[in-house]
Order: sequence, then C-alpha cells, then structure tokens
Amino acid sequence: MASTPEIIRISRKPNDLASTTESQKVDTEDINKNGEDLGTRYDQGDMARMGKIQELKRNFRPLAALSFASVLQATWEFILIGHTEALVNGGMAGLFWSYTWTFAGFGLIILTMSPTSGGQYHWVSELASPNYQRALSYVTGWMSVLAWQAGAASGSFLTGTIIQGLISVRDPDFESKDWQGTLFVFAMILAIYYFNVYASSWMPRIQNLLLALHILCFVIVITVLWAMAPRQPARAVFLEFSNTGGWSSMGLALMVGQISAIYAGLSSDATAHMSEEVRDAGRYVPMAIAWGFFTNGAMGFMLVITYLFAMPSLEDALQDPTNFPFIYVFKNAVGTAGVNGLTAIILIPVIFSNILFNASAARQTYAFARDRGLPFARWICKVNPKRKLPVNAIGLSCGISGLLALINIGSKTAFHAIISLNVAALMWTYVISIGCLLYRRLSCPETLPPQRWSLGKYGVGVNAAALVYVIFAFFFSFWPSSTPVSLTTFNWSVVIFSSVLIISVIMYIIKGHKEYAGPVTSVRRDGMPQARAN
Repeated sequence: MASTPEIIRISRKPNDLASTTESQKVDTEDINKNGEDLGTRYDQGDMARMGKIQELKRNFRPLAALSFASVLQATWEFILIGHTEALVNGGMAGLFWSYTWTFAGFGLIILTMSPTSGGQYHWVSELASPNYQRALSYVTGWMSVLAWQAGAASGSFLTGTIIQGLISVRDPDFESKDWQGTLFVFAMILAIYYFNVYASSWMPRIQNLLLALHILCFVIVITVLWAMAPRQPARAVFLEFSNTGGWSSMGLALMVGQISAIYAGLSSDATAHMSEEVRDAGRYVPMAIAWGFFTNGAMGFMLVITYLFAMPSLEDALQDPTNFPFIYVFKNAVGTAGVNGLTAIILIPVIFSNILFNASAARQTYAFARDRGLPFARWICKVNPKRKLPVNAIGLSCGISGLLALINIGSKTAFHAIISLNVAALMWTYVISIGCLLYRRLSCPETLPPQRWSLGKYGVGVNAAALVYVIFAFFFSFWPSSTPVSLTTFNWSVVIFSSVLIISVIMYIIKGHKEYAGPVTSVRRDGMPQARAN
C-alpha cells in the first residue's frame, strides 16, 4: 500500500502556498468592502486546500443553490418532452419501470459525489492510482467537456423543435424545416448568453422565484391532466409493455428505451460545477444536489403516472405530426389554446433550465482549462475582472451549441447522434471516477480526502452498486433506437465518442503530459475538509 506522499504529490512550495493564502485574505478584505463575499472560512480553506485562488463571486446562498439544482435538472419537464424512445421501446409500462430503476441508479450516483467546479476529472485526479492519475484525469476532463457541451446543445434544440410543434398545432398545413429549428436554437443561445453574462448579477436573486415557478407549473399540468384528460386503466399503465422498435425481446427493448429516463436525470450533479460560487459549498452543495435530485425525482414519478393515465392511445401518440407525444395528450385534454398554454408552461422552466445548464457547463470547461487541460486554456479560463465571471468560457459554450445546431440543417440523424453523447460521455466519466473511488477505498482508505461527513461502513456497497449501474447505462447508451439498423437509424454517437476519446489520448501524448498535471498536484492535505468523500 502506498503512503500518503506517494499518493498525493504536492508540486507547490510551502512559500507559494502561504503567499496564495495571504493573497486570498487580501482579496477577501477588498471584495468585502464592495459588499461582495468570497465565502466562509470553510470555503477559503477549501480553496487553499485545492491550491486555487478565489476568482468567482460566492453569491449563491443555500436556498439559491437548492433552487439552482432543482430548476436546472427539471426532471418532470424533460421526461415529459423527451420520452419518445421509451414509448417506442417499452410502451407505457416500459416508461414507468425504466424511470423507476433509473431513479434508483442515479440516487446511488448522487450519494457518491463531492462538490468541485471540475467535477469528475477532479475526483479522478485525487483518487486514481498515482501511476495513471494524470492520463485518466486528462481524458475524463475531455469527456466531461464533451458531455456537458452536448447537453447544452440538446436543451436548446428541444426548445426550438417544441416551438415548431406548436406552430403545426395552430396551422396543420405548416411544414417544419430543419433550418427553421436551427434558427430557434440560435435565438435560445442568444438568450442564454445574455442571461449568463449581462444578467448574471440578479440570477441568484431570482433562483427562489424560478423554483416556485418550477413547482407551480408542475401543479398546473398535473391538475389539468387529472381533471380533463381521458383515463387509461391501471393495467395498461403498469403492466402493458410494447416493442415497436423491432427488438428480439421485450427485455432488450426496455434496455434500449431507458435512455429517455437517463436523459431526464443527467444534470443532477450540475450544482457541483458551481461550487466556487456557493457560500459554504462543502456543506450546502451536497445538500442542494441531494434534495434537488430526490424532490425532482418524486415530481417526475407523479408526472409519469399522471401522463400515462392520460394517454388515450400509445399508437396515436407516437404518430402525432408534431413528433411530441405529450402534445397529442394535451390535445385530447384541452383545445388548441389550452395546448399552447400548457406547452408554454413547460417551455418557461425548460428555457431557464437551459440557461442554468449552460452556466454549469461553462464552469466545468473553465475549471478544466484552468488546469491546462484544453487548447487555448489561458484564454478560456480568463475571468472578467469586472463581472467576476468566466465570460470566455460562457461564450465558448454558446458557440459550440451554435455549431452543433448547424449540423441539424444537413443531417438530423447526425445531430441526434451528437445529442446522445450527453448520456454516453457522462456515463463514461462516472465509470472512471467511481471506479477510482472504489480503488482508493479498498486499497488505501486512509488517503481519502478530508471529509465533513461520510456514508461510513455503507460507502463501499453504495459505490460498488453505483459503478454497476453506470456501466450498465453506458453500455446501452450506444444502441440504436430501432431495428433493422441502417445508415439513417444507426446510433452514430459510438463513432463520435470513440473519435473524441482517441483525440484526447493523442492530445495527452503530444501536449497534455507536458502541460497537464491535474488538480491533485496543488491539493493540500492539511487544509480544512472540503466535503464528503462517500
């Protein structure tokens, strides 16, 4: 078993660390004079332990952090607008049961997390074997950036296509074009950039309002469907499965269809990337992640059950001209004006979720660039001194979303393949980070990072179960949605994923191994505990 000095190699000199701490004290005094707070002594201890200087404003209070987690994840909204794959491969009962086991699987992942802006690549850097720490952390960082940038594009794309669907509801003769959807995506991206840069100072102040809106919209949709929609029998909702994707067995169809439920739970760890902007992050970020996930999950359960009872016909829902089964359900419950109103009720929290998702994605990209893991890292990680924001990283994230939207004009299949990377790439980062945590727990538990609370004796079991789940989800994320497989139905995400993985390895060989050391090289073992290491 390796000793602590062998596991964690400190690259900074003591004097450098001391000067960093002193500069933080000076910065704290200066900023406090202007009415802005760099956080508690725990926050300052966390930054000192990680060898980082506080550059961003800690203007998220505990309730605002919880609101951020809940609104960004938007589980009930995204399971409602993005569940077509589950209906094709599993039917109504398939959607319910795949959501159930996905919720349990992501719950295990939530209990394994620790808050840092970098997220998984930072955890890998601290927990991996010293022989593989740099390479694994570097590649994980690349795949994290890929996952979050693809996810940011997917939200804007869904928003644009839903608007197209609403137009077709009002005008049945309207023929939607791919380029029109791309223009809607561009409009969404402009709104995202404006809110995350120019309106960033008041976003934390309205987080509680957004949380209330998230809950209010949920109550309205649930109430309308129970009061006005037709009813399916309970047997159809819970026991009638369907395999219209052409798979050889119902079980295989269910495994493929679970991608819908996974997509709805993917952003549960997003608040971890905002850790350097949350006051007392070591305490309140894990609480925000956990409470946000479990409350969103419960709302998702109620929405799925209500929605399935309100669906008159599975076949008609899948054949609706809008390509959104939920709009078909709304049309059978209310008139055209009601459909527009209910869909707008869904779109409003989804739009704000897109805004917050981009903010989280930009922080993850900023953190990885700060550790010199990306090309043009110095420019990407630059913080605007006036706004105290990674403006360049925000702009880069918006630019990537715009470039991905252009692909939709030429090939909708290719665009959907890129969007599916959100699942595959993120699951891969979980496989590596949780695997490294298990390695550290079993081989040298005394070298785990300091912690403020822990799962104790249940930690190994929870981590092992989480690892089994993420491997399972990762494997099925590459499967096509139906058979027989052709060039138009093939899931090209496996090709793109493999290409980016190979590129990241090549970049590490050429450049990364010289410039990238990983966050672990600046971590101090004598700092205050940052969070749990579950």
